[in-house]
Amino acid sequence: MFARVNGLGRVACGLGLIAVLAAGGCNYGFRSGSFPDHIRTIAILPFDNDTNRFELTQEIHEELLQTLPRALGVTNAGEDVADAVIQGRIIRYDLTAPLFRANQVGQVDVLQRQVSIRVQVELIDRVEDVILWDNLALSTLGQYLEGEPEEIGRIEAIELLVQRIVDGAQSNW
Repeated sequence: MFARVNGLGRVACGLGLIAVLAAGGCNYGFRSGSFPDHIRTIAILPFDNDTNRFELTQEIHEELLQTLPRALGVTNAGEDVADAVIQGRIIRYDLTAPLFRANQVGQVDVLQRQVSIRVQVELIDRVEDVILWDNLALSTLGQYLEGEPEEIGRIEAIELLVQRIVDGAQSNW
């Protein structure tokens, strides 16, 4: 009933089996960001801004545009055609001096300053019409030394903010 296979036939059968198994493995795909498969595009809307620091809207928006799509494995799209939308509101911007010391004259020397940014943010799945992730009090701190420009702390706080948004968006997958 079974045909006898010689050594060369066994090699050919073995190679054929390997080829079939390898071809079956070619269907595997990888998308970075571990994001839902049906979301391929995202619209990143400029955040509303309740502070008097109007430059924050543009700075946060640019950092989100640059970082979020790559991190989630999606591409940018217009709001009307996107599979998902990220939107938010900047609710607070504060400057503080957490590190200081009293000098010999009885005055205070500031050694370090902080920028604090707080936002409300939500990621909406437009395909299934659900909120995938939100945070109503996401805040970050950026630090800079006395004598350095405030911009150093603001850039650090914005980068951390965007990273926390990426982490939050990926938290369910």
